[in-house]
Amino acid sequence: MRALIAGCLLMLAVPALALAQAASVDSKGERTVELRGLNKVTARVSTIKGRLGEELEFGNLTLVVRACWTAPADKQPEHAALIEITDNKPDVGPVSVFSGWMFASSPTLSALEHPVYDISVIACHS
Repeated sequence: MRALIAGCLLMLAVPALALAQAASVDSKGERTVELRGLNKVTARVSTIKGRLGEELEFGNLTLVVRACWTAPADKQPEHAALIEITDNKPDVGPVSVFSGWMFASSPTLSALEHPVYDISVIACHS
């Protein structure tokens, strides 16, 4: 059973490393990402844009995109981002609420579970 679990983890790790290396680059040579943020209380939708590694703010959340991947032109369109999300609660302090890959075509596959906010990947830009 442990060998099966280890094999599955290895199968997931190899594509993740490949995805992390294939990121788009903006005109200044910096990788950029475009995310969508939803405040579930106010029903307000916002577009969040920034460079990889930069801290992006949305409400009480701090987002850091570590890698961004776009499928090759001859494949089905897809964008994925490796994201770390921290909830900055005033009475508790920063709490990590998400760390992993999010996919534009399947936002519920790996989603942020938060009572107020929802984050999804729109695109990686070059």
